[in-house]
Amino acid sequence: MMAFITLCSKKLLLSRWRCWLAAITMVLVQGWTFPALAADASEPGRPPVLKLDRTDDGLWLSAQFRFELPVVVEDALLKGIPIYFVAQADLLRERWYWTNRKITSVQRRMRLIYHPLTQRWRLNVGAGDMTEATQGLTLNLNFETLTDAMAAVRRISRWKIADAADIEPGAQHIVEFRFALDTSQLPRPLQIGTLGQSDWQISVTTSQVLGVERGK
Repeated sequence: MMAFITLCSKKLLLSRWRCWLAAITMVLVQGWTFPALAADASEPGRPPVLKLDRTDDGLWLSAQFRFELPVVVEDALLKGIPIYFVAQADLLRERWYWTNRKITSVQRRMRLIYHPLTQRWRLNVGAGDMTEATQGLTLNLNFETLTDAMAAVRRISRWKIADAADIEPGAQHIVEFRFALDTSQLPRPLQIGTLGQSDWQISVTTSQVLGVERGK
């Protein structure tokens, strides 16, 4: 009888040990897998790519970034409602003893609209207030498809963000870039409807250190 009880006790301990081992293994696997899945789900797109070009005339910025156009925004466009985007670039001078000092700040505004009669997309690009279609515009582009129009929105080429005199020789500078959908330019009823709606929030941000220019 004693031998039988001892044998059963050993089998019971072995079974419990196997259960604990299986449970620990499952927890470890979940701990490794779930954070990666969460990161992939929350990733809006690849990080934006900035290229800074310093010339005798000043500092030029080129950018390429990705974001998905929400369905509600696309529906508004197809109804003929213009959608506005704004890009902003700030040049900061690093200061170890205080917060960084803003040297320059420039904006580029984009107005995208669909014309149902011609079934064409029109993109207006400028630096001024674009409440009116003709105010502050510097460039007008037409596209056959929304895909082509959004490719132009997601790409900025050689945008002058500072003069050469704004860059202090031997100092460290940082360029901060932001791009967002500007809901303040929407029709008033639509502005109210977008309050607190994450589908209307498009934001891309990044920064890059400007290398210190060596003496010539």
